[in-house]
Amino acid sequence: MTRLHPYENETESISFGTLTIENRVDRVTVYGNLDVTRDKAGLANARQLREIMELIVRALETAPELPDQVGPPKATKTIKNPFA
Repeated sequence: MTRLHPYENETESISFGTLTIENRVDRVTVYGNLDVTRDKAGLANARQLREIMELIVRALETAPELPDQVGPPKATKTIKNPFA
């Protein structure tokens, strides 16, 4: 599995099934769908999701100081495609 370093960078993203987990320095975004079926594939999906969530919880629990709440995501800036 690709390692995720929660809240450490803006470049990591993990996808499995149609679930995507994107890393940011102030949030981890989870979107999409993941079927956890009652079979070996479902067990593998559940274990992978648990591992990622444990990394996120550990990062939050060991943070020196957490704010009560972060603000909304920063607005993105669209630039002209330099290759077009």
